[in-house]
Amino acid sequence: MKRLMPFPGKTPYPREIRLWSPEGSPRAVVLISHGMAEQIDRYDRLAQRLNQEGILVAGYNHLGHGAEAPVLGWFAAQDGWGQAVQDLNAAMTWLANQAPGLPRVLLGHSMGSFLAREYVLRYPTGLDALVLCGTSWFSKALARPALLVARLQKALGKGRQPSKLLDKLAFSTHNKPFEKDGNTAFDWLSRDEAEVRKYVADPYCGFVFTTGGFYDLFSGLYALTDLSRLKAIPASLPIYIISGDRDPVGKMGLGVKAVYRQYQDAGVTDVHMKLYPGARHELFNETNKEEVMDELTAWLMGRVSSREGSPS
Repeated sequence: MKRLMPFPGKTPYPREIRLWSPEGSPRAVVLISHGMAEQIDRYDRLAQRLNQEGILVAGYNHLGHGAEAPVLGWFAAQDGWGQAVQDLNAAMTWLANQAPGLPRVLLGHSMGSFLAREYVLRYPTGLDALVLCGTSWFSKALARPALLVARLQKALGKGRQPSKLLDKLAFSTHNKPFEKDGNTAFDWLSRDEAEVRKYVADPYCGFVFTTGGFYDLFSGLYALTDLSRLKAIPASLPIYIISGDRDPVGKMGLGVKAVYRQYQDAGVTDVHMKLYPGARHELFNETNKEEVMDELTAWLMGRVSSREGSPS
C-alpha cells in the first residue's frame, strides 16, 4: 500500500514522501534515492517487490525533480548538494522514528547513489546497509574542469537556466555505443525498448538540468574524490554495488570496480559488487529486472536477518 505524506523536513516548496507499506509488521526500512532527471514514482515496482519481503519502503522527489518542483533541475541558490544530502538525513531520521529499532537501508541509483555515498560520509552511523546502483567514479581531472565551466556559467547569471552546454558535456557520449539501435537518445538507459519509451514520454524525465543544478552535481562528485573521507565509514557496514557492464555512467564497469576497490581499501569488510552482462544503466527497468530484484532482496534479507532485534 502506498501513502503520500508531507515531506518530513525543511523544504523550499511543498513536497511529499511516498511510503510503501508491507502487509504485517515490517522487518526493515529502505529509503530510495532516485537518479538525475527522473522521479520517484518510477520505483513503484521495486518498492512493491521489497514489500513482499516485509520491507517498508520510502522515497521522495529530490529538489528540482517531479511535479512539485517549480524549476526542474534546480536544487538551491546555495549548497544545493548539501541540502539534498540533508533531505536524505531528514527522511531517514523520520523513518527511524516511524519504525524504531528496524534495520535502516539507503538505496541510491545513479545521481542518487552519489548522494547516498555522500550521506554515509556525513552520517556514518545512520545506516545498517547501503545499496548503490548505477554508480561510478569520477577523478579530480574529470570533475574539476566540469565544475569550472559550471561555475563560469553560473557567474554569468545563468544559474536557473537549463544548460545545453553542460548537458552535452555530461551526456554526449552515453548513447554512442547504442546508436546502431536507432531508436532514441536514451537507449543507454535500458535494453527494454518499452521502458525507454515510457521514460521519453514522462514529462518529469530526461529534462536538461539548470546550470546551478549541474554546478551542485559536479561539486558533489568533486567532494567524493577525497578518498581520505572514506575512513569515516564503519568497517562492518554492508555495501552492495550493482551495475550493468554496458552502463556508460559506470564506464562499462570500470568506474564501478573503482568504487568497489575504494571501499575495500578503506577497510569495509562486507562490500559486494555485481556487474550484469549486457545490462545498461537502469537495472530496475532492464530486461533482467526480475533477476536484479531477486538478487537484491536475497542480499538484503541476509543482512537484515542478522541485524533484526539489534540496537540501532
